[in-house]
Amino acid sequence: MYSNRLIFKTSTDDEIYYLKDTILINFNVNRNGLSTSPLNGGTNDLYKAVFNQHLSQEKIDYLENHNVCEYLINESDSLNIDSEFSTGLVTLAEMKNVSISTQKFKNLEVTAITTAGVRTNASRAGDESSYWEENGEFHFGTINIILLVNVCLEKSTLMDAFMTITEAKTVALNNLKIQSQYSNGFATGTGTDGVAIFSNLDSDDTLTNAGKHSKLGELIGKAVIKSVTKAIAKQVWTTNKTQSNVLVRLNRYSLDINEFYDNLNQDKLEFIKQLIIDAKDQRNVAITTSILNLIDEVEVNLITKEEAYDLAIEIKEKCNSYPIKTLLEYWIDYFIGLN
Repeated sequence: MYSNRLIFKTSTDDEIYYLKDTILINFNVNRNGLSTSPLNGGTNDLYKAVFNQHLSQEKIDYLENHNVCEYLINESDSLNIDSEFSTGLVTLAEMKNVSISTQKFKNLEVTAITTAGVRTNASRAGDESSYWEENGEFHFGTINIILLVNVCLEKSTLMDAFMTITEAKTVALNNLKIQSQYSNGFATGTGTDGVAIFSNLDSDDTLTNAGKHSKLGELIGKAVIKSVTKAIAKQVWTTNKTQSNVLVRLNRYSLDINEFYDNLNQDKLEFIKQLIIDAKDQRNVAITTSILNLIDEVEVNLITKEEAYDLAIEIKEKCNSYPIKTLLEYWIDYFIGLN
């Protein structure tokens, strides 16, 4: 896709390069920012560069026995940038799948540079944890978002922008109905996301709000939603079209399907062949989604199981596909059955 070359330039002449396994951004203006990186993380008053890097197996092996911050310093040196004024994110996502989205309003410009992978690490806030940290432990970022703003933001506004970025990322995941790998819920992110936000200290325009009511917040939200959506499509081939499938929707509620097939009173192969065809039908997707929503409502105690069960049975009867209807009956009995 790209090979050691300039792939994008912002209105402030910040240069975004693709360098084999790294996206490198050299700033042309003085920038403050907020970063989740171990290298110059938190808020800082002067950044000159930021990078996002794919971790090869060789680098993963190296990191198992080395300090992460030291690793990022070494990588900064190899990229010919000053580690004193730089920050970096790492991920297993490939840099060729980067997505860049710019949103503008009058003289205001926001650019989001995103890599994303959600196949194995997507999770929902409040899910059961997959690890705990003691004496320091490192895990790889999966959705990494770098955001550049062409105006000046003070520290409190950078934090405001951080919240907007996080919410916008969740919107993108929800729009695609990305499932958590650790629960029956929809993912709100991955367990190891990274964010870096930078504003322009050379700008005479200092904005004080990056929340959802502000124009800045709107542009941040739109840029992040677009870049995250595109990055997911490029990295894991998940799109609105691939998610519009009965089997994909049902997969969010994991259960042992072997019992279902063991009790199936027809040829299993023929059943599955027809199921695959019918799973793409929009009406079947709509019916399935309606039933799963009822299951969701029961899980969070918004409606009673009795009411959900009666409605689910009524909706299921509107399905004209024998394989889909049979599968839905199993899901209904398993998750909200009254026995």
